[in-house]
Amino acid sequence: MSVVVRFAPSPTGYLHIGGARTALFNWLFARHHGGSFRLRIEDTDRVRSTDAATAAIIDGLRWLGLDWDGEIVHQFSRATHHAEIARQLLASGGAYFCYCTPAELEAMRERARAEKRSVRYDGTWRDRDPADAPAGIAPVIRLRAPQTGSTTINDLVQGEVTVANEELDDLIILRSDGTPTYNFSVVVDDHDMQITQVIRGDDHLNNAFRQTQIYRALGWEVPQFGHVPLIHGPDGAKMSKRHGAIAVGDYRELGYLPEALRNYLLRLGWSHGDDEIISTEDAIGWFDITHVGRGAARFDQAKLDSVNAHYIREADDARLVDLVTERLSNEFGHVLSDSDRERLMQAMPGLKPRAKTIVELAAKARFYVAPRPLQPAADAAKALTPEARSRLGALGGALAEAPWEAAPLEVALRSFAETQGVKLGAVAQPLRAALTGSLASPGIFEVMQVLGRDESLARIADAASGG
Repeated sequence: MSVVVRFAPSPTGYLHIGGARTALFNWLFARHHGGSFRLRIEDTDRVRSTDAATAAIIDGLRWLGLDWDGEIVHQFSRATHHAEIARQLLASGGAYFCYCTPAELEAMRERARAEKRSVRYDGTWRDRDPADAPAGIAPVIRLRAPQTGSTTINDLVQGEVTVANEELDDLIILRSDGTPTYNFSVVVDDHDMQITQVIRGDDHLNNAFRQTQIYRALGWEVPQFGHVPLIHGPDGAKMSKRHGAIAVGDYRELGYLPEALRNYLLRLGWSHGDDEIISTEDAIGWFDITHVGRGAARFDQAKLDSVNAHYIREADDARLVDLVTERLSNEFGHVLSDSDRERLMQAMPGLKPRAKTIVELAAKARFYVAPRPLQPAADAAKALTPEARSRLGALGGALAEAPWEAAPLEVALRSFAETQGVKLGAVAQPLRAALTGSLASPGIFEVMQVLGRDESLARIADAASGG
């Protein structure tokens, strides 16, 4: 049988990194086995589900490069079919009508709490004749679950897990208003989509036992389950907003490359020897869901930064220029010119080894295309003393006829410092401040070559005049 897996998020919020890792594991599992990766939007919660959240999930998956097969399935659109299957199960005796009122159910819960028992439905209507039903009560449909024995799951990650059936009550599969419940809808959809493996977070492990019982009641083959531990923050608590960014969209805005985030999430709970940087091709070839650890993985921001820095260093310069241009155009409020882009292209080999994120890269590249006159940072402004400005004025004339390449520019600057009777740093630091607005930048001669003669001399003149 061909492998078919799915990622089934609820569109009640953003695509968080835990969900993204689950999607990644499903995608890799499918690609490794030459199977299909399906996307299902579980939008049955009509109050909390939003179109914006659905769009964000789809956009996040596309950004991460996790392409799905076939059409997207929207669970809510199948509610009528789910209800039909529930009624078929009722007709076959695998389910029954329950006419308990809310007051009766609350009294049932209170008795269980008073007797220190687990709160479960007690089967009041399991064997009663519906003819005895009180008037005016719209019934729910409950699964006729096994009451003895146990239900066992041979989990691909957790191993063999068993629960006594007496711990599981007859769950509702169709509400009194005719709408299906989550666990029932999931089973019907997974069956109809021919899902062979259900790989998801281990917060769904308890659902797996109930869903297994539904499968068996319907006479359907039960898929293999694989429940992946959740991602925890550095403090060992479940990852949440207090740990920082947790939405995939946030990491995109913070300047992480999709392949870097994908590589990092792959290594959260899964490993292949000591390999840290893993190409997509190798990930597909090596991925084995049974190698996912049973313990929760801890998120390490420094490690993510290191992985992202690696991918920035390896990235195509033109791609990085596009990403930086987009950010700087938004900052400046105008589209960068072709000459600006060409300047960034020349500068990129010297810039990208210095950045951990695209945000950092854009900040370091900013001075190359910033409008004149530059507004120097506070420490750079201190280097532009009256004496330094005067020296810059003379330097502009001394450089005007120099060949505009790094090596001859260095010779010219050293010669100028010698004629001024000062050390090179006394000229180079004010020059750096004039050209970049900062005291930290790539090599000053590299900067001058990238900026070009006209722009460099214009910035020197601006600083010399106090502009």
